[in-house]
Amino acid sequence: MKKHQITIFDIAKELNISKSTVSRALTGHPNVNEKTRKQILDLAEKWDYQKNMSAISLITNKSNIIGIMVPEFLSSYFPNIVIAAQKEAALAGYTMIISQSNESYETEVLNAKVMLSSQIDGLIVSITKETLNYDHLKVFQRKGIPIVFFNRVCEEMIVPKVIVDDYDGAYKAVQHLIQTGKKRIAHLAGPNSLSISKKRLNGYIDALKDNNIPIDEDLIISYDLSPNKVKIYVTHLLNLPNPPDAIFAINDPAAIEAIQIIKTHGLKIPEDIAIVGFSGDYASALIEPSLTTVAQPVSEIGKVAIKMLIEQINRNVEDWKAVTTMLKTNLIIRNST
Repeated sequence: MKKHQITIFDIAKELNISKSTVSRALTGHPNVNEKTRKQILDLAEKWDYQKNMSAISLITNKSNIIGIMVPEFLSSYFPNIVIAAQKEAALAGYTMIISQSNESYETEVLNAKVMLSSQIDGLIVSITKETLNYDHLKVFQRKGIPIVFFNRVCEEMIVPKVIVDDYDGAYKAVQHLIQTGKKRIAHLAGPNSLSISKKRLNGYIDALKDNNIPIDEDLIISYDLSPNKVKIYVTHLLNLPNPPDAIFAINDPAAIEAIQIIKTHGLKIPEDIAIVGFSGDYASALIEPSLTTVAQPVSEIGKVAIKMLIEQINRNVEDWKAVTTMLKTNLIIRNST
């Protein structure tokens, strides 16, 4: 049986009234008899009538749909941002299309094409660890569709961005480790392709320098954020002739995995080796020992990104403003240090 989408024509024909009357009733226009309005709304509900958003968008030049693209859903970080963003979008009358790229550039490109075909009014995005080419995102700008980056941003695109002070968060984390008496602090860093990796590495290095602790390149390991790689690198650090007495990890998932590995080596945390993560993942409070972490204001990130995007949507293209909003982090000290 051929699929048929119920239209205002079907409702008008069934009730023997004009389609303009049906349209006015469905859009809440006051100039409709109450009895007629009730008949229309009851039939629309019975037949599961859905507004034709494509047709509406052709008339209004707006779909009232916002897209969000994130690199992964493995930790609680991005899902919590999505939840906050979705709530903020709904308050402003927008629905949201959500996609995650599983840290794959190719998937991100495909997701971007889906967003374009869905006629979204705007896009907020955090790029994958593999993303080095941004042509699939620049096309949104060319088409007059605003973009706001958050967390993992594209530095070469002059658009609004929502970030946290990654440098300061890393500096505070390493400073805390030094204050607890640690001196051989390793850094499990992220890929060099991400600006957050560079900023957190710089914060780590400057904290050591400011405390007259020499930089040991053997204690700095960049990795591709794959969970299975953490075991390799942490084991390598523990097997060094002069192993570290602390690890500052690029994110909480890496720090949590490091805790599990260290425990299998019979070492005590934090006595033998202390651990600090970054992000404030939900699991950081549940792991044993609980993880000291640089917490990010995830809900605020989602809300601010949506507000900035809607501001762009409501402006003419020539009036777009490429504002960067930097939010503060919060060091949460727990048992791992």
